[in-house]
Amino acid sequence: MSNAPLMPMATAVWLVENTTLTFTQIANFCKLHQVEVQGIADGEVAKGIKAYNPIISGQLTREEIELSSRDQNRPLQIKSNDIEISNSEKKTKKYIPLSKRQDKPDSALWLIRQHNFLKDSQIAKLVGITKNSVTSIRNKSYWNYNNLNPKDPVALNLFAQKDLIEAIEKAERRIKREKKQKEKERLSQQEK
Repeated sequence: MSNAPLMPMATAVWLVENTTLTFTQIANFCKLHQVEVQGIADGEVAKGIKAYNPIISGQLTREEIELSSRDQNRPLQIKSNDIEISNSEKKTKKYIPLSKRQDKPDSALWLIRQHNFLKDSQIAKLVGITKNSVTSIRNKSYWNYNNLNPKDPVALNLFAQKDLIEAIEKAERRIKREKKQKEKERLSQQEK
């Protein structure tokens, strides 16, 4: 990214109108020629360009302008707002074409049969259908249940193998917690 401000000509107009900076300082900051800045001050250049306040946009601070106003040899320093954008954590919904959407109930049936310990909400989230649909498929009351054919959703590319493994591990941890809880309840009942 260059160190020039956004809208350099409009920024120069604002700096000429609102500061006591030298033409050289403004020209260097806005990456313009000194003659252009002088033309802005004379009203010959940038007619009709609305002034753009670099303080509001976060490119400069009042302190920076005051420091440079006091020392004519000090250049203005643009305030850098380097923001690191990480794409690794954010999941994006993957578009599934119409032709593959009919495979979702088939995939839900496959997950119910292969990994029956997964909760309906987990299956719904993985496959991308409603929890009510998964529940009706599990209860065999789905409107089109007789025409469903179990199909592996990973093979159909509805989601990644990694997502399935994570869901299975989560379900296994939940089952272990439930077993421990039941065991504690059973022991407390025996003590009474």
